[in-house]
Amino acid sequence: MKKKLVVLTGAGISAESGIKTFRDSDGLWEGHNVMDVATPEGWRKNQALVLDFYNQRRKQLHEVEPNLGHKVLADLEKYFEVYIITQNVDNLHEKAGSTNVLHLHGELFKVRSVKDKNYILDWKTDLNKTDVDENGFQLRPHIVWFGEDVPALKEALEITQNADFFAVIGTSLQVYPAAGLVEYTPPNIPIYYIDPNPGTMQNVHNKVEIIPLKASEGLPLLKDKLLNLI
Repeated sequence: MKKKLVVLTGAGISAESGIKTFRDSDGLWEGHNVMDVATPEGWRKNQALVLDFYNQRRKQLHEVEPNLGHKVLADLEKYFEVYIITQNVDNLHEKAGSTNVLHLHGELFKVRSVKDKNYILDWKTDLNKTDVDENGFQLRPHIVWFGEDVPALKEALEITQNADFFAVIGTSLQVYPAAGLVEYTPPNIPIYYIDPNPGTMQNVHNKVEIIPLKASEGLPLLKDKLLNLI
């Protein structure tokens, strides 16, 4: 039986592939105020702006590639039962070869009905106002906006509670509820935190090893550490 390695990833790992995060620049995401493009209020106020914003993000995904950090995580499946819980809405983990990826905040390559949250479609091109579900309701980006529930949280908690090893990579641990997952790790399992500017872990009693490097630099080191433990 392979040991379970659970990994929480954030914007830092994708930033190395050229995907910008709003936390890089005072609440702006690719030049837009996040309240305008990542909230239900922003959607109600200006659907055209929101659709165009995510169309541009979707186009970008066709141009970027996984970096070494993504590839090391995929390679670790040879040795561990790896579960990736990601705050990222891109597909770079899957593109690198990871097979168990849970997206907490949605996915750019999916859309859903504004009326039925379970009506979800794969979508790799532009989404327009004329795109509707089978009942004529508008389709929207399949993104968890600020102020919305996180449907995948329950599954993420269950995965975390069964970890043998837990790693946090490329996140400042500022966005909840994702940042609180680490509090649900089993007692006494090792926790590793890879980030050049690590945040503070609250209410965590396990031993935490901080590796203050970018994902592409820290993950090869983490791989060596983990392989020495099995």
